[in-house]
Parts: sequence; C-alpha cells; structure tokens
Amino acid sequence: MNRHDTAVHSSSPSSGLSTELCAAIAEIHRRGWCEGTGGNFSCVTKRAPLQLLMAPSGVDKGKVKATDLITVDCRGAVLEGMGQASAETRLHLTIVETTGAGAVLHTHSQAATLLSRYAMVQGQDGQPASAKEAEQDRSGCYLRMQGLEMLKGLEGITSHNQNIAIPVFDNDQDLDRLSTRCRPHLQEAPYSLLISGHGLYVWGRDLKITHRHLEILEFLLEQHWRQLLLQAATGIGGLS
Repeated sequence: MNRHDTAVHSSSPSSGLSTELCAAIAEIHRRGWCEGTGGNFSCVTKRAPLQLLMAPSGVDKGKVKATDLITVDCRGAVLEGMGQASAETRLHLTIVETTGAGAVLHTHSQAATLLSRYAMVQGQDGQPASAKEAEQDRSGCYLRMQGLEMLKGLEGITSHNQNIAIPVFDNDQDLDRLSTRCRPHLQEAPYSLLISGHGLYVWGRDLKITHRHLEILEFLLEQHWRQLLLQAATGIGGLS
C-alpha cells in the first residue's frame, strides 16, 4: 500500500525543514498526543547514505526548538546536534528503509494506547485471545476499521467502504527485535502500526502528508473507542 518514491527533504537551513518539524511537534503536543517527553518524530534529509532529522530523546516535546534537533545516520548514531537519539530511532529507520517514507511521527495518545492493548487482547479475529494464543503470536493482531468517510484522508483510499487493518505488536524494549517483527508487515500496513500499551507510528511521503495521516488516524482511533463505548452502553451491534 505504501512504498513511496519519496522526494528527500533538503537539510539546508533555507529549506525550513527544522522549523516545519518543530511546528508539527508543537501541534501534536498541543493536541495531547505526546505528553511530556513521550513520542518521537523524524524526517528524511538524505537517502544515500540515509540520514534522519529527529527530535532528541528525553526532551519536553512541547518545547522543542530547531536548535534541539539532531541528525542521525542509518545506524542511529548522532551526526549533528547535542542531543541523544532515542532507542526508538531503530524503528523509524526500519519504517523508512522498508516503505520509502519521507517522515515518521510516533505518538502516545490515549486512544492509541488504549486500543493497542484492546486489539492485542482481542486477538486476530476480534475475539478474546487465550493466554496461550497470545503467547504464541504477539505480532499477528490487527485493529480493523471500515465505513468511515475520514478513511479517505489516507493516500490511496478512495471510498469509505474500504477496510484498513492496522498491525498491532506487543511492546518490546529490544528495538532491534521489535523492528524485525514489524518489518514484514510494513508494506501492506495503512501508513501506520500500533505498539501495545505504547502508541502509534505513522508515516507518509513527506512531513506534510505524514502529519495529515496522523490527524486522520488519531481521529479514527478516537472514533473507534467511542463506538465501542456506545455499543457496550446500548447493546447495539455493528457499531465497531
């Protein structure tokens, strides 16, 4: 669904990419999708060799300035800037390498955190998974959505009736292992994946489109858990 022939962002000061990335981070923080130091955000500035412009680890995402940003190489080593690269840089790099994305935005919203855990417990077919099944496959769950006009905000989606299945993976502090588990699912994913109890990763051709994808997907996640509440309260099926 999402392999891109992506135009690479220029890393020169005149490109304004640092300013654009900081503005996106500030807006994401304002909307409550990355409280405190949570979340991480990157843009591709060079393809060969691969380099990412990123927010550093451990900083208040509501106060990130252009001078705080760092540039990392294909191994996640810091090439420019004074900050430290997040361990999650490995997953950003895997997404970019696999899909050709030009930007990756990672949020910790309430909806993403809640529904990622819900999907993992529900299991592959939407039914509660047994402990044994959950232990056997922690990377085979999906959160499925269909029938919503806002789906058309995702590139390539032309009808509200199209179905998307966001892959959900169990959280893992070993980011190399987690990235290896995620990689085979990225090409067919709807520009997104969920990490259980952690949050949402979203990508796209460039920062502007990725930010749009994030807004759409956060809306869809918010709407989905509200549907689940309404269905539980009314007993009316077919809402989720």
